[in-house]
Amino acid sequence: MRLRSQRDFDAALSLMETGRSDTEIAHLIGIPRPTISAWRHGRGSTYHRRLQRANRAWRPTSPEAYAYLLGVYLGDGCIVVSGTGAASLVIVLDARYPGVVGEVAGVIAELFPDTPVRLNARPGAKAVRVHHPALPFAFPQHAQVPKHLREIVLTDWQSRLTKLYPRQLLRGLIHSDGCRSINRFKTKLPSGSVAHYEYPRYFFSNLSDDIRRIFCSHCELVGIRWTQSNPRNISVSHRDSVALLDKFVGPKY
Repeated sequence: MRLRSQRDFDAALSLMETGRSDTEIAHLIGIPRPTISAWRHGRGSTYHRRLQRANRAWRPTSPEAYAYLLGVYLGDGCIVVSGTGAASLVIVLDARYPGVVGEVAGVIAELFPDTPVRLNARPGAKAVRVHHPALPFAFPQHAQVPKHLREIVLTDWQSRLTKLYPRQLLRGLIHSDGCRSINRFKTKLPSGSVAHYEYPRYFFSNLSDDIRRIFCSHCELVGIRWTQSNPRNISVSHRDSVALLDKFVGPKY
């Protein structure tokens, strides 16, 4: 099936508003009359109507859900845009955590309700995929260059949103590129006996300096203490900070 241009679709709708018949419109813009008739009755027009709503003024209908998805995208997502304006978002997640996969798919469906969300199995992973022309405006950080090799900066509207919902952003970042683990160690006491200790901690790991800064700045917004374990890892091990993260993140599931 041939995909007609958005210009043709917009022209056809404009001519419909003038009261012209399908035959007249088909003759004027050079498109088969059955296609014009289908558009008039709402068939075959879903893609074009999505494209009409895809512009720089796009804003999420659920800011809280978007903050979470933005965190997931920054960790494990990428966007591919074709020459026709078609765009797809792919987020590759660990298959060991079906709850996280389901949560991500559900949030995407909430933010882009007029398009199906697909799950594709990969070795040890699940790829969550959606096609929508608004995606480049929803995630303006997209580019062909890997994230750690380019600057990642939140736009003004994204920053305002994530400052309102920092916990959701952190949850998304940890669900994509973080984990909650138990640190176990033993030490020899002056008495000669060996004591065993364990405590929970969180890690966030990303090659991008900018994305790590985004993580750390939003930790500070909610009062979470963090340390940089090595060039790519951020650790949260302070007891009160771990307890705070446990309230809205917890172990992956």
